[in-house]
Amino acid sequence: MAMGMASSSRRGGRRSKRTPMAEINVTPFVDVMLVLLIIFMVTAPLLNSGVPVELPDSRASALPQEQDPITISIGATGIIYLDDEPLANGELPGRLSNIRPNADGELPAITLRGDRALDYGRVMAVMGELNRSGFNRIALVTNGVAAPPQMDGAVSGGSDSEQ
Repeated sequence: MAMGMASSSRRGGRRSKRTPMAEINVTPFVDVMLVLLIIFMVTAPLLNSGVPVELPDSRASALPQEQDPITISIGATGIIYLDDEPLANGELPGRLSNIRPNADGELPAITLRGDRALDYGRVMAVMGELNRSGFNRIALVTNGVAAPPQMDGAVSGGSDSEQ
């Protein structure tokens, strides 16, 4: 008790001689920023569509992104995914009919991702179903490459017998 009285009597109503600290301690700020950086580095790859699709290459330039496009992916095995949810055979038309137009009365844009190993007819069948359901804005997703595609002579512009 005597010690408590001594310390209180020492103050005795006088102001403390301590001056306010003029420097900002940035260590906690740096710690928080490093934690946030690690969180974003870990979660950023997860923000891509979760369906593993090996996209074909293309030299086309990217189009401007819509706010919330609907992503339809077709895996290498031919399974169709609506966003990240796999669909059973024949389920796509019903799910497309459940999608409602936005405030402008337009159906949302569709982003179509197809694996490069797929048969062209499978991708066209999905595009035909999208068109039949009224979706007119369909973006095909590809990998961007710098080199032009190699043509192996499968498509020719004319007959070999022309002179």
